[in-house]
Amino acid sequence: MNELFATLSDGTPVHRWTLERAGVRVRILSYGGIVQSAEVPDRDGHAGNVVLGFPDVDGYVKHPGPYLGALIGRYANRIAGGRFELDRRTYALAPNNAPNSLHGGEHGFDKRVWDMEPAGAHGVRLGRVGPHGEEGFPGRLEVAVTYTLEESGALRIAYEAVTDAPTVVNLTNHSYFNLGGSGNAGGHELRIAASRFTPVDADLIPTGALEEVAGSRFDFRKAREVGSGYDHNFVLDKGVTGAPVEVAELYDPASGRVLTVATTEPGLQLYTADHLDEPFAPGDGIALETQHFPDSPNRPEFPSTVLRPGEVYRSETVYGFGAR
Repeated sequence: MNELFATLSDGTPVHRWTLERAGVRVRILSYGGIVQSAEVPDRDGHAGNVVLGFPDVDGYVKHPGPYLGALIGRYANRIAGGRFELDRRTYALAPNNAPNSLHGGEHGFDKRVWDMEPAGAHGVRLGRVGPHGEEGFPGRLEVAVTYTLEESGALRIAYEAVTDAPTVVNLTNHSYFNLGGSGNAGGHELRIAASRFTPVDADLIPTGALEEVAGSRFDFRKAREVGSGYDHNFVLDKGVTGAPVEVAELYDPASGRVLTVATTEPGLQLYTADHLDEPFAPGDGIALETQHFPDSPNRPEFPSTVLRPGEVYRSETVYGFGAR
């Protein structure tokens, strides 16, 4: 179902698309491509919203910092110093997370209004064109993101992009999950299929090392309570894959709800939302952002995020919902 949801201060309409299947209901906004809500049943069959969001567009406009539920681009995560070199040319980006660039800059994909159209009986396709030079990135980038509710009630997110000049691309969704529906999510249990992670410096930029998780607080190879204090990229054991492979599971013992994460991406950013503020509180949600690694444009040893003319950027992530 498509509805006119709101109008921005400049008169731009914002639409909301509702997808419903297998007892799951997901609402998506054209503003920022935001997943506003995802209602799923608990072990007793009672539905509840498991993603953090605002009831109106004004909330997202006034509180852009958490990137609640938004599509992130042109480059998810951080680029050191807000600069990178590509084909011997240096590009300067907005240092919106000084001294670094974060999540596409001051006006990334999360703050843009996307075109929306149906994609089959249970999906919606979002599209936009990022002009050459937008937020300092080279190349005119045509982007399409399709949200689909599968027969199981899983939410599949498929990303595609093409460019007319060499550029860098790293797209993700920034939903914060709270499988209990409210309260602190630090008691959720998490498993991540990652034997290594990328340690960071004081500005949360990777040092370049791929460090073993064994014997550290980063070891989630067996499910355990999440806790707090994480804003780190995990190096998934599977690497880059052509089809989504399950890499993580989040479980809430109280409600019985389970979230599984499958992706084609090589990395997973775990963010425990320790800096959320009103109307939320620190730790109210957990972000599991599928991605290429932070600062890859400045790290040739990391999997490449370069996209060239004639190539197609493709990425898929599936968030599966269940209960036990």
